[in-house]
Amino acid sequence: MNKHGHLAEFLQARRSRLRPEDVGLRTYGERRRVPGLRREELAMLAGISAPYYTRLEQGQSRNASREVLDAVASALRLDDSERAHLHTLAGAPRRRGPGARPRPERLTPATRALLAAVDGTPALVIGRRSDVLAWNRPGHGLFAGHLDPDSPDDPGGAGRPGRRPNMARLVFLGAHTRDLYVDWPAKARAVVGNLRLTAGRHPDDPLLAALIGELTMRSREFATLWADHRVLACDVADYEMRHPLVGTLTVTQQTLQSPQGDGPSLVVATADPGSPSAAALALLAHATAPRDADRPHRAAESHTL
Repeated sequence: MNKHGHLAEFLQARRSRLRPEDVGLRTYGERRRVPGLRREELAMLAGISAPYYTRLEQGQSRNASREVLDAVASALRLDDSERAHLHTLAGAPRRRGPGARPRPERLTPATRALLAAVDGTPALVIGRRSDVLAWNRPGHGLFAGHLDPDSPDDPGGAGRPGRRPNMARLVFLGAHTRDLYVDWPAKARAVVGNLRLTAGRHPDDPLLAALIGELTMRSREFATLWADHRVLACDVADYEMRHPLVGTLTVTQQTLQSPQGDGPSLVVATADPGSPSAAALALLAHATAPRDADRPHRAAESHTL
């Protein structure tokens, strides 16, 4: 599906969630055939013609101005992340050559150095499709200690499936990760919201489409959240975790990415200094420290991803 197909679905989903009374419209008790606002009501709130809004929602208008999109966003009561997502979906689609595949995601030297610099703090590097490209020892221990620490080094290829973990799969299909988060639904919403933003930026990515299709087929919860069309730029979030090694702790997960937003992201987990959670992270760092401190961890130092 291209951007304009995503745009149509997004507008329809958001319009269906607004009731006339939410925006101060009187209905005079008439029965409504569909939930939410009608197209002409939304167009009136946005100050544009109903036929034009209909073309926009059907993906037939590809030159909407910023002012029109902002008016529609205000009428739909979108937040800042949703407004930005609307502008992305309405933008001119970037065309890829026929049959071209997206470039493989790799660690840059700068990101590799940054991961090494935070070696005492749980951290991992995530690609745009939520593949784990690398992690340090505490990051592996906190998020996926049940997996082989060297699994991010194996992306597969030549028809052979790899072992590289994918955080979206772990959240929705992995019992370990589901048990790890006390408020698993909040984590699940964050994962889906971020995937929605990525799908808007990269509508022609076949690997991303395959991941979304797989999760939709294998997880009813993912399918329900995906159909809701909510977007969420979750750069900083607090999560309570039930860790099998160090017990219950609360961490702040921060996602650091390039200003362009198109490269791998560094996810770090911290805790309030002096708190029991900070002590738990210190215990985890000690437990995952190498026996030989001078031996580099393969996952963090890998050059071929």
